[in-house]
Amino acid sequence: MDEKYAELRLAVETAELVDAHAHNIVPLDSTIPFLSCFSEASGKALSFVPSTLNFKRSLRDIAELYGSELSIEGIQEYRNSNGIESISKTCFTAAGISSVLIDDGFELEKMLHIEQHKNIVPFVGRILRIEHLAEQILDEGIRNGKSWTVNTFTDIFLSRLKSFGAKDVVKVFGLKSIAAYRSGLEINPNVTTKEFEDALAEVLLDGNPVRITNKNFIDYIFVRSLEVALSFDWPIQIHTGFGDKDLDLRQANPLHLRNLLEDPRFLDSRIVLLHASYPFSREASHLASIYHQVYLDFGLAIPKLSVHGMISTVKELLELAPIKKVMFSTDGCAFPETFYLGAKRAREVVFSVLHDACNEGDLSIPEALEAVTDIFSENSKNFYKIDSDATSRVPRHVSDTLKKSNNQELNSTQQEIVLVRVLWIDASGQHRCRVVPRIRFDNFVKENGLGLTCASMAMSSAMDGPAEDTNLTGTGEIRLMPDLSTRRRIPWVMQEEMVLADMHLKPGHVWEYCPRETLRRVSKLLKQEFNLVMNAGFENEFYLLKSHVRYLLCMQFSSTFYLIIFINSLNKLHRNGEEEWVPFDTSRYCSTSAYDAASPILHEIVNSLDSLNIDVEQLHPEAGNGQFEIALRYTTCTNAADNLIYAREVVRAVARKHGLLATFMPKYNLDDIGSGSHVHISLSENGHNVFAASDGSSKHGMSKIGQEFMAGVLHHLPSLLAFTAPIPNSYDRIQPNMWSGAYLCWGKENREAPLRTACPPGVPDGIVSNFEIKALDGCANPYLALAAVLASGIHGLRTHLSLPDPIDDNPDMLRDKLQRLPVSLTESVEALEKDTVLEALLGEKLLVAIKGVRKAEIKHYSQNKDAYKKLIHYY
Repeated sequence: MDEKYAELRLAVETAELVDAHAHNIVPLDSTIPFLSCFSEASGKALSFVPSTLNFKRSLRDIAELYGSELSIEGIQEYRNSNGIESISKTCFTAAGISSVLIDDGFELEKMLHIEQHKNIVPFVGRILRIEHLAEQILDEGIRNGKSWTVNTFTDIFLSRLKSFGAKDVVKVFGLKSIAAYRSGLEINPNVTTKEFEDALAEVLLDGNPVRITNKNFIDYIFVRSLEVALSFDWPIQIHTGFGDKDLDLRQANPLHLRNLLEDPRFLDSRIVLLHASYPFSREASHLASIYHQVYLDFGLAIPKLSVHGMISTVKELLELAPIKKVMFSTDGCAFPETFYLGAKRAREVVFSVLHDACNEGDLSIPEALEAVTDIFSENSKNFYKIDSDATSRVPRHVSDTLKKSNNQELNSTQQEIVLVRVLWIDASGQHRCRVVPRIRFDNFVKENGLGLTCASMAMSSAMDGPAEDTNLTGTGEIRLMPDLSTRRRIPWVMQEEMVLADMHLKPGHVWEYCPRETLRRVSKLLKQEFNLVMNAGFENEFYLLKSHVRYLLCMQFSSTFYLIIFINSLNKLHRNGEEEWVPFDTSRYCSTSAYDAASPILHEIVNSLDSLNIDVEQLHPEAGNGQFEIALRYTTCTNAADNLIYAREVVRAVARKHGLLATFMPKYNLDDIGSGSHVHISLSENGHNVFAASDGSSKHGMSKIGQEFMAGVLHHLPSLLAFTAPIPNSYDRIQPNMWSGAYLCWGKENREAPLRTACPPGVPDGIVSNFEIKALDGCANPYLALAAVLASGIHGLRTHLSLPDPIDDNPDMLRDKLQRLPVSLTESVEALEKDTVLEALLGEKLLVAIKGVRKAEIKHYSQNKDAYKKLIHYY
């Protein structure tokens, strides 16, 4: 951390938070969908929420806070097992919220009474929603058969409103209006008695329960409420800017309030514009700068917008508005997690904004420190007249989550991001990237992409040019479109970020050769036809190699004799002028000494993966000399592929930092153990594992769905190898008695079978939770490999394929009875050429390119027998 900003960072992380605008929490048995935690959407629109930036970012935040599985299902399981009070205290303590003002006029199913929130947060106050109060009064009157006139309604409304200023169980600290939702913000401050009489009659005609949308009615009660607010010295909160679909955004621009602000009767009122008025943040800033009665609150905009959107919005508020007029809130609603997310993101965003303001000369460090306490607590305490003694400050134990602050998601941090790497994985499984300055990335590349030759998906591991028979040439260009949900700060180069890219013909039009889109498309097919999601978890084996040349050059020579020995060694290690790499160590499987020797490297790898929100389940030395394995936690197959790419990048980069070379190639040393990238596959429906049998009555511990899916994978395995074992060297690994799966069979916990059903710890005895594909290695493009697995499984489900009996012995002992898997890439390509199912599901053009690239690999490595040795530098 830059020491210059260390004090500012500490002040932000430990600041007391006064949450000046929020709503009631609901119990766990409420039917409000948990997806509402992440969006203002409702109904069918909720189905798209998981593809929003806020959802993806917030899901990681909540899972990290709870220590739960990184999925909606994992978080809900944690919620259900801990209860609403426990998770609420967890969220509020981690958030550091000392006080909350609740608008309980937004009625939610089974919501906790406002008084009950005192069990969660030290200080609770009330914000009174005027439209809700008016609706309650009218509903009560209709039920009692009351006849309404302008005078009777006005008298009761004002009397009830004033009663909250006298006493209440929970003190009222201000009023609130949602006029923006009902009739717009162009408030008429001079509604006549006749106009209100007609409005009242229209509202009553709509029946019970009353929902007021008549503009004259709303304007009338707004003005009368503002008069009461002045007499009680209450401020009034006004919803401005974005919201749910009931709102006409055109009528939510705070500039519409100008007539009201200019009215002499209300010059001494105190008005707060909620939600940063987004997307009218600059308009709100302007109003706060010229009208003394206007204040600003940025809740909802934080955390619902993207990181860039949150930072730019708060910066826009501060362009003109006095810092003393800008206030924090979470707009937390229904779920305690919304309070935590609002607080967490607010701390990160405010630090980023104030950091930049200091960097650019707008503020000094002391002024920024004062701004922290003003924005987070003091402005609200003064504005709402909250007694500081009543807000017993919460001692804040800053969680690891907030300490980390997800630096990779902030565009301005202690170390400014300079460059962004845009990554793609080609047909041969190689990681490639283009690098652009961060400013150009943000201003241009995010929306327009980067140009890339169509030949990029026709390159083999042997040549950076289009292979023959791929139907792709150097003619034509596509666009690399960054998937911003994958944008991460690079842990080993803190001034850079990386992001995974999709391939488009032009922005918004996906190229049919795009590996990531292929996986997404087949995943959608599985979801649409069977309501299933495929999950995947990768086990990554790799070798750590060291250069003996570099090592010998560090030696000191005490005599000419030893120098001669050194020169002879150097000549041996530089055969034909090429450097040789040797294993990092020579210890055995799960050797403690091997782990000890590599511990500094492995610690850095795990920490880097953690900073990228990639969960490591376990790691250990493997059986090969200098070989290690890192197992990643399972997740949806699309996320698993992304995680695998970043994990490979981390392992190679950290090894390189330590002067070593990490390689995932299948058979780096033909006389040693090979390296696989085994993948564990399961199926879920609505968050529940449906690959496993529901009870112990199943013959193999799998559900019918699980058996059919796995049968499809087994059926297509010979052609699948063209995706999972994509280079000739892959077949040096897939040999009998090497735990890599050499025969067409499956087995229960049989590590010599290419498909192995697994019953890991925590799963009931006899029940299978997933199956492992062993015939997959580190040269595979994971998007294409998983897409091919998915397509095979879909075929199994469609045709109700059945599994043969499992093989419980070493398959090599049954070689006369079992079909051998392809012994070469040539044989797997031949199998693929006959596989019309994969062609139909993955796309004819894509498969033509894949087969062309594979044939180029076959040709090159058959003609250049030692060329495989260079693969340690590519994979």
